[in-house]
Amino acid sequence: MKAQNTSSRTVVFVTGAFVSHISWAEWQTYFESRGYTVYAPAWPHKDGDPAVLRSQQPHAGIASVGLDEVLDYYTDFIRQLPEKPILVGHSLGGLMVQLLLQRDIAVAGVAIHPAPPQGVLTFKWSFYKATWRPLGFFSSVNESFLMTLDEWKYAFTNGMSEEEQRSSYEKYVIPESRRASRQALTRIGRVDFTRPHVPLLITSGSEDNILPASLNYTNFKKYRTPGSVTDYKEFPGRNHYVLGQPTWKEDADYILNWLEKNKVSAASPEKRGEVL
Repeated sequence: MKAQNTSSRTVVFVTGAFVSHISWAEWQTYFESRGYTVYAPAWPHKDGDPAVLRSQQPHAGIASVGLDEVLDYYTDFIRQLPEKPILVGHSLGGLMVQLLLQRDIAVAGVAIHPAPPQGVLTFKWSFYKATWRPLGFFSSVNESFLMTLDEWKYAFTNGMSEEEQRSSYEKYVIPESRRASRQALTRIGRVDFTRPHVPLLITSGSEDNILPASLNYTNFKKYRTPGSVTDYKEFPGRNHYVLGQPTWKEDADYILNWLEKNKVSAASPEKRGEVL
């Protein structure tokens, strides 16, 4: 594989399911303080105050959006930037990072606790418990899904105080598209694990219920791309609310250091599949 130069001062944060793009606010400020130009665009129909969006449940506009449409939306946004960016995504946004790298529109990608690509499976009960209602196989895709506070506590903020769980719910949670979530299980969510790619870091958390660390590790191990950098890091004590936990700056620093480390030697054939 030809050497890849990951030199870029532009970052695009890719938001996942169930939460507003404003969940990146502290990360955006922190990356900007390190000299990056940062964007965190909202999905179509999601650019609004979370409380207002919740009050509009069921939200017809959000329900109408498919994963294919969101991927095309980010692709169009990225192609208008002056340089290829670094993509950093969380949850379903992490899967989208993996999928967008296949479109050759970025210089590096970071998938934080990513949703699994098509065909990547787990036997962890917590995954099925947390995703059963959001996927809603016996519900219409024409109606959006809004996670309850109790579901939020289990899927995202397990282990945190009642006050933290409630305040984070009120601050960030919005209705979600079942259409987009279900499409992740189809060919739209398929990753070609044999395709050469720019540097990719997958991270996980030991306490994540909805996307267990073992599932993220299986995702990482699927890559069969000699000459491409594919790294993995599990953080202890992180649940799925990793972007807002008190430890978020440690995770951000790790990612920033990983990006710096891979600016020059990204395509070294000897450096592949590193578990950090």
